[in-house]
Amino acid sequence: MIDNEGVIRKAMEWRGAPLALATVVSTWGSAPRPRGSHMIVHRDGRFEGSISGGCVETDVLQRAADVIAGRPGHLQSYGVTDGDAWSAGLPCGGEISVLVQPVSPEGFPPGLFDRIAAASAQGRSLALSTDLETALTVEGAVEGRFVNRYRPPRRLLIVGAVQIAQSLSVLACAIGVTPIVIDPRGRFLTKERFPGVLLDDRWPDDAVAGYRPGESTAVVTLSHDIKIDDPALIAALRAPTGYIAALGSRKSHAARLERLSALGFTPQELARIDGPAGLDIGATGAAEIALSVAAGMIAGFNADR
Repeated sequence: MIDNEGVIRKAMEWRGAPLALATVVSTWGSAPRPRGSHMIVHRDGRFEGSISGGCVETDVLQRAADVIAGRPGHLQSYGVTDGDAWSAGLPCGGEISVLVQPVSPEGFPPGLFDRIAAASAQGRSLALSTDLETALTVEGAVEGRFVNRYRPPRRLLIVGAVQIAQSLSVLACAIGVTPIVIDPRGRFLTKERFPGVLLDDRWPDDAVAGYRPGESTAVVTLSHDIKIDDPALIAALRAPTGYIAALGSRKSHAARLERLSALGFTPQELARIDGPAGLDIGATGAAEIALSVAAGMIAGFNADR
């Protein structure tokens, strides 16, 4: 996942100051940062974000300073050769191309940061297109140009405050996914069992629907209670939820699909449910099962990339 949230926030905080934006527009091989990664640079030298994990930032900072001083936006490629691995290149062996452009109407218009933030707050993606020759960025996906898609932050709605949910919520936080644990059973859903995690004691169908799950939201049911799991799955299937999974054996999942099919869901709709949940890693304990579910969620999120 591309983590540009900090860059967007800092660009809005520095509004009005001369800024430059560096963006990874292409990668090859073992590139340390994915295509679309940003670094924002202030005129006084402060910066936020990364385009190479430290390999070429020094050179990019100088190019950003040149752009702030009036140089037009431009592309620069970085790679590695056998005899020049530790200069302004990538010792990891990959190659990247970086666009450095002014934050201005002639480059990256400042108002686009607000548009990205607003779309994210609404749970929507936003596409921006950049002409790599003129370094001008506009809203929308334009064929033939570099298109960067800004997706809202990832969330995980965990249905069922069971032991696996305790490990899964910790793993979600560690990988930058915000967990929300949903369970109407008050004895299960306590702050002692889930410290620092948002808890929701509404009935699962109301809770899931209330969060308006979109492409960056996962819904995973863990309770093994059809009165809790099935309503959550129904709500998730009725929304453009990015990843849906249900814990249980193959036999219980087959029975689950029969119940949902009887409610009118088509085979294509039911195929959206990853069941049994997670990647098959031979997991046994609660923590290992949580790990397999987290891995399945990431695979599901990234399936369309």
